Amino acid sequence: MKQVAVFSDIHGNTTAFKAMLADARANGANEYWFLGDLLMPGPGVAEIWQLLKAIQPAHLIRGNWDDLVIHGIRGDIDLSWPSHVYFARLAQFVGETLPAGALDEMASWPIAKQIEVGKLKINLSHNLPNLNMGQDLFPTNESEKFDQLLVNGADVAIYAHVHHQLLRYGTDERIVLNPGSVGEPFNGQLKLQADMRAQYLLLTFDEQGIADLRFRHVNYQRDRERKLATVADLPYLELYLRHLETGRVYTHNQELISKLNEKYNYKEECEVYQAK
Repeated sequence: MKQVAVFSDIHGNTTAFKAMLADARANGANEYWFLGDLLMPGPGVAEIWQLLKAIQPAHLIRGNWDDLVIHGIRGDIDLSWPSHVYFARLAQFVGETLPAGALDEMASWPIAKQIEVGKLKINLSHNLPNLNMGQDLFPTNESEKFDQLLVNGADVAIYAHVHHQLLRYGTDERIVLNPGSVGEPFNGQLKLQADMRAQYLLLTFDEQGIADLRFRHVNYQRDRERKLATVADLPYLELYLRHLETGRVYTHNQELISKLNEKYNYKEECEVYQAK
């Protein structure tokens, strides 16, 4: 019996990741699949990397924020938009403590792959098979959009990116799943967004296929995560602390980010970093 914890979108939230892993172990997980977006905007870097390496995921997928980490540390993010400065400055923070070799390893992760579990062909991706960003697969979109995941004869597709737990079908009834987000669960409805517990998917496989499927919500101590962020002197600390209170993110609020960039001279810091 294979019990797989499928998880994604940790986004630097060490406390949520630790709680998710503890819950997975307690529920008998004996394999892990990671679908991308490990770091940023939270303060976790080296410890999150060590936790990931310790569980030795059978499959690792590269998300769009993983690409931002890679490009930001390498100093090749264009700084013309406030949000680009945000990504670049956070990546600079990550680069200060990311273990040696981790960046090249992240860059080697694919954005999609097909695996086989018993008789099932399963496609894993962060978003689309050929694009790890965008909103084609937002949960309320039409079924035809999700057919894009079910390529190369797949029976099941599992993707991440949209931070919503999901079970739905393509137009021909093949299964599409999403484990939700460990560090940043989203919902446009305020009552539902109030549930900010760490999310993941626990799948049990037997000789017939998927024997059990559970969407898990795991409590974690947000006060501890706030303390970690404050002690780390995290860039854009105000935004991260606000996120931990509301569940909202401010990545594309150009006006707000522009004010913080000006207040803390983040763009100038990024320009100095890129000039080295």
